[in-house]
Amino acid sequence: MRTVDGIDPRTGKGIAIDIADGKIAAIRPAENAGSHYLSAGLIDLQVNGFRGFDLNSGGVTPNVVLSLCEELLSVGVTTWLPTIITASEEAILQALEAIAKTRAGHQLIAEMVPGIHIEGPSISDRDGPRGAHPLRHVRPPSIAEFDGWQKVSGDLVSMVTVAPEHEGSIDYIRALAGRGVHVALGHTAATPEQIHAAAEAGAVLSTHLGNGAAAMLPRHPNFIWAQLADDRLTASFIADGWHLPSDTFKAMLRAKGMERAILVSDMVALAGMPPGLYDQPVGGRVEVSPERRISIAGTRYLAGAGLPLSANVAIAAEMAGIQLADALMLATKNPGRFVGGRGRMEVGARADLLRFDWSPGDREITVREAWIHGEKAFCA
Repeated sequence: MRTVDGIDPRTGKGIAIDIADGKIAAIRPAENAGSHYLSAGLIDLQVNGFRGFDLNSGGVTPNVVLSLCEELLSVGVTTWLPTIITASEEAILQALEAIAKTRAGHQLIAEMVPGIHIEGPSISDRDGPRGAHPLRHVRPPSIAEFDGWQKVSGDLVSMVTVAPEHEGSIDYIRALAGRGVHVALGHTAATPEQIHAAAEAGAVLSTHLGNGAAAMLPRHPNFIWAQLADDRLTASFIADGWHLPSDTFKAMLRAKGMERAILVSDMVALAGMPPGLYDQPVGGRVEVSPERRISIAGTRYLAGAGLPLSANVAIAAEMAGIQLADALMLATKNPGRFVGGRGRMEVGARADLLRFDWSPGDREITVREAWIHGEKAFCA
């Protein structure tokens, strides 16, 4: 038995959590819990890279996967899904096999990575909704290709983002949902009818809703309204202050409701890197600003997300005018539903915990310590 204490973000009062066999055995009041907040560890369902480590550069290595785990721990992420974007079948298979083999040989990776998110390759081929995904590798959905992914990864692919307007996509969604895979809709130019048909077939998520979309849309109807209205879809949002304006994020959050919304970082490899110009395999010449905004050099167009989930939590609270505890829920309990029920600070739950500092007005929570499955994994 070990005990971790801190301030409950929901009540502002001290709590102590007893841990046994990697799980929360008891939660009780604590008079002298110190000054740090205590919450469940953050869960990020969409990470492409961080601090120079890239999952989509064409050559994933064991060092990349392990380094990403260690770097993510420093910003409070205790569970994450490596995210592989649209690429050749060969490149996707290489990344999947490398992640699976590395995970099998390292306990930290096995604990932090319960699955893999494939974002594509069956997304819109149109400029705008396609985003930075390479057009030459966009293709219709294929169950045979999906089976190949699962074969090399040992069934680790647990989430797939697809555009439902592709021919055969509804059958594809139904088949994946039937195998327990979480299907998300994203990078799409679908009609509202296609959105609702996809949800009826088993799609359960919207990938970074409001982004990966055309710059100009019909006032109504359109695929954003349809996804906001469909209660079968939980929406993920990038709340970094750049991908969605405050008013848009606040309105979308109210439309979906707190229970059907989650935060994702969607970080790319340049996230956390020093300001400057970089040449990237995806996006070409890219600029990182002193404010950590990542854009195509010389343009106003974003080239990926540059802030970790720890910043998204703080910025979401500010943009939407919600309590810190509610912003944390969007990055713990809610995404936890898609990774086996993690992210809960409840008796019997897995003891993935985070101790951190935060004050009103801060643009990021400052991580002090993190525990994974009851074991301390990070200390600042």
